[in-house]
Amino acid sequence: MTGYGNASIDHELGRLGIELRSVNSRYLEMAFRLPDELRMLEPLLREALSARMARGKIDCRASVQHRNAVRPELRFRPGMLEAISQAQMQVHHQFPQAVPMSVADLLRFPGLLEDPQPDPSQWISAFRPLIGTAIDELIDSRQREGNRLAEVIRERARTMSQVVSVHREHIPQMLQAFTQRLTDRLREAATGGLQGSAIPLDEAMARIRQEVSLHGIKADVAEELARLDIHIEEMLRVVDQGGQVGKRLDFLMQELNREANTLGSKAAGLQTTTASIDLKLLIEQIREQVQNLE
Repeated sequence: MTGYGNASIDHELGRLGIELRSVNSRYLEMAFRLPDELRMLEPLLREALSARMARGKIDCRASVQHRNAVRPELRFRPGMLEAISQAQMQVHHQFPQAVPMSVADLLRFPGLLEDPQPDPSQWISAFRPLIGTAIDELIDSRQREGNRLAEVIRERARTMSQVVSVHREHIPQMLQAFTQRLTDRLREAATGGLQGSAIPLDEAMARIRQEVSLHGIKADVAEELARLDIHIEEMLRVVDQGGQVGKRLDFLMQELNREANTLGSKAAGLQTTTASIDLKLLIEQIREQVQNLE
C-alpha cells in the first residue's frame, strides 16, 4: 500500500527528521538512506516497522541539520601534541633527511583531535519518538487508502453476487433446454442408426434418456454457484473485519477463480460461459486491488 509519513523536531543535537514512503509490494521490503553518523538507527527502524507492518516497500530516510552550538571548536587530546613532537624529534635524530610533518599531516593524525560527535545512544534516544510518530502517520495514510480500496472490493463483490444470483435463476430453464436439445439430436441419430436393427426404438430411447440425465447432472452448476456465494460472503466479512487481510484475500481469490473455471468447464449454454467470463474478470479486478492491501 502507498503511504507517507514524516516527523521532525528541534533538538539540542540539531534539526532532526524522519521520512517514510511506502509503495505496493506483496512482501515487506525496507530500504534505508541514512547519513553515516545515523547508521545506528537502521536496526531501530527495521524493528519498529516490522512490528507494525506486514506488506509494502518502504523507503526510510533520516536527516540531521547541525547547529553551530552543537559543533564545538576543535580540541586536541591532552598530551597528544607533545607526544607527536617528541616522536618527530626522535625520527629526525635517526633520519635527518626526513620531511617534517605539515599542519595537514598533524590534523589527520589518528587520535589527535577529540571526537565532537554525540554518543550513538544519544542519537537513538533523540530519534526514537520521531520514528514512532512517522510510523503512526504512515499507517494513517495507508489506512485511508485501504478504506478506499475496501469499498472498491465491496462493489466488485456485490456485482459478482448479482451475476451468480441471475445465473441461478436461469439454471432450470437452461438444463431443460439443454436436455431437450440433446435428446432431439440423439433421437434423430438413433432413428437413422436403428434401421434394420433388432433393438426396439423405445429401448434405445430409454437408454438415451438415461445418458442425457447423467450428462445433465454433470452440467448442473448449482454446487459451484453455492461455493461462489460462500466465498463472496467470506470475502466481504474479511474486508469488513479489517486488519491484516491481504494474504487471506489472496487465498479467497484463488478459490473464487477455481470455482469460476469449473463453472466455465461445465457450461451447458452461452449464458453459463458468459457468467464464467464475467466472474473471472471481476475476480481479476479484485486480485489487482488485493495485492495492494496489507
